[in-house]
This record gives sequence, structure tokens and C-alpha cells, in this order.
Amino acid sequence: MIRDAALVAGKDLRLEWRSRVGLGQVLPFALLCVLLFAFALDPDRGVLQRATGGLFWMVVLFAGVLVVQRSFSVEGEDGVLDALRLSGLSPASIYLGKVAAIAAQLLVLEAVLLVAVAVLYDTTLRGWVLLMGTVVLATLGIAGAGATYGVVGLRLRGAETLLPLLLLPLLAPVLIGATAAFDVALGRSAGPGWPWAAMLGIFAVVYLSLGALLFRPLMEDM
Repeated sequence: MIRDAALVAGKDLRLEWRSRVGLGQVLPFALLCVLLFAFALDPDRGVLQRATGGLFWMVVLFAGVLVVQRSFSVEGEDGVLDALRLSGLSPASIYLGKVAAIAAQLLVLEAVLLVAVAVLYDTTLRGWVLLMGTVVLATLGIAGAGATYGVVGLRLRGAETLLPLLLLPLLAPVLIGATAAFDVALGRSAGPGWPWAAMLGIFAVVYLSLGALLFRPLMEDM
């Protein structure tokens, strides 16, 4: 299963590297959102510093929807999904491969956004263990839910507008937990941050488990 998932993930990442959609569209969109927040919220009042965690993860969620849409729009073209079904790969392996590819793209995006936030919001990054743990767990949750809803979106008309409406409410707990953990890591709030990270881990496991179980019937209904 791991080998098959790696094949699917490698295929997706090679397509993205050759098309440069992530680098040419999604990343500039995310950076533009960070920049617009900096303009909209007066840095002199300290609003940006207090809201850094929430703004960061809002941008990640919006960009994550674009990454998921791109990942599955490719599968809907030229019968690629039918070819995957006939390839002999298990649906769970295909799902995990899609999750891995989406997560890899989001991790690169988040690394760039962390630098942008540190510069534009005058934020000192600290609490690196909690910060990185939160990033990994939240990214797995986003990718796990996104891969499930991405294949659902292939069956719907107007998937470009319906996917955010379906996916973002499901990811609200990820946004809440990741923001709270980031606030603790950055020194914005007191209290332990690891319980929030543990909550993110629980949601990631739930999303990944349900996605692996549901991906087969979802693919068969395509």
C-alpha cells in the first residue's frame, strides 16, 4: 500500500512541478492574502500580532481548497480517474497518495507563509516544537478531508464553488485548534498548547480513516 501510495503521490507532484500551477497561482494568491491582511489591519494597533495565528490558518485553508481543486480537476480530465481504477491500485492507496501529494504542497506553502508572516506582521517565531507539530497535524487533517471531498466534487456540477462550501465547515475544528496552538506557541495566550495539538491529531486520524474507507465507494460511483 505504501509503495502504491508513493506512486500516486509522485505522479501528482510531477504534474504540479511541470505545470507550475502551485508556484504560479496558489502561492502568489496566499501571499497576496497575507499582504492584504497587513494593509487592512493597522499594525500600529497590535491587531496583526494578536491575530497572527488565525490569519495564517485562514490563508492556509483558502489555499488548501485551491490545491485540492487542482489535484482532482486533473483526475477528471481525459479519463485519468478511470485509468486509476483500472490500474490495479487499491482505492485506499490512491487516497493516501492523493493525501500525501496535497500535504506536501501545503507544507511548502506553509513554510513560505511563515516567513511572510514573520516579516510582514513583525512576529517572532518561537515555540518551534509546538509550532511544527501543529503544522504537520493540521496539514494532515486538511489533506485528509480535502482528498475525500475532492473526489465527491468530481460528481457535482459547479464543483469550483461547491467544494469550499462543503469542505470549509468540516475544517472549522482544524482552524480552531491550529489557531489556539499557534497562539500558545507564539506567546499570544497562556496555557498549554499540546492539548490543542492532540485534538488536531484526533481529527487527522478520523479524517484519514474515514477517507480511506469511503474512497472505494466514492470512486465506484464516479
